[in-house]
Order: sequence, then structure tokens, then C-alpha cells
Amino acid sequence: MELTVWGIITALVVGLIVGALGRLVVPGRQNMPMWLHMLIGVGAALLGTVLARALGIATETSGIDWMELVVQVVLAAIAVALVAGVGRRRSVSRY
Repeated sequence: MELTVWGIITALVVGLIVGALGRLVVPGRQNMPMWLHMLIGVGAALLGTVLARALGIATETSGIDWMELVVQVVLAAIAVALVAGVGRRRSVSRY
């Protein structure tokens, strides 16, 4: 696997999309800044690709790898829910 500038830009764009989809999947309102959703999306995209490869899902095809994308969005949704839940819990405990 060769690391190129185009590959990095593509990974960032996919990460931003994955973060937005992860936010949409989680029900309710998340009181998180958009940059945090984007950061979670980039992390979920990278981790999702590693996990998809470990599970034997094809990740280097000529088209869109739908199963890899599903894994990435699920990871992003879990991360958004966890971070939003931690933030909600923290804000409730302040008096």
C-alpha cells in the first residue's frame, strides 16, 4: 500500500462523510462541535478499514466498498454516541 497525497486527501474526505453519517445514525441531539464529529469520522474511517480487512472484507476494489463503509459508519455512530453520552453525563453532574 502506497501512501500518496491523493490517498490522504481521499481518506480525510471519506472520514468527514463517515463522521456526518455517524452523527445522523445516532438518535437525539448531540451537543458536540462539528469539528469533533469530523475528527471521530476520520478516526472511524481509518479504524473501520483496518477492522474490515481483519474481517476479510474487500477494501481495495475499483468502486465503492459498501461493506467497508458500513463498518466505518457503525464505528463512527458508536463513537459519537459514547462521546455525546459522556458529555451529557458530565454536564448533568454540574450544579
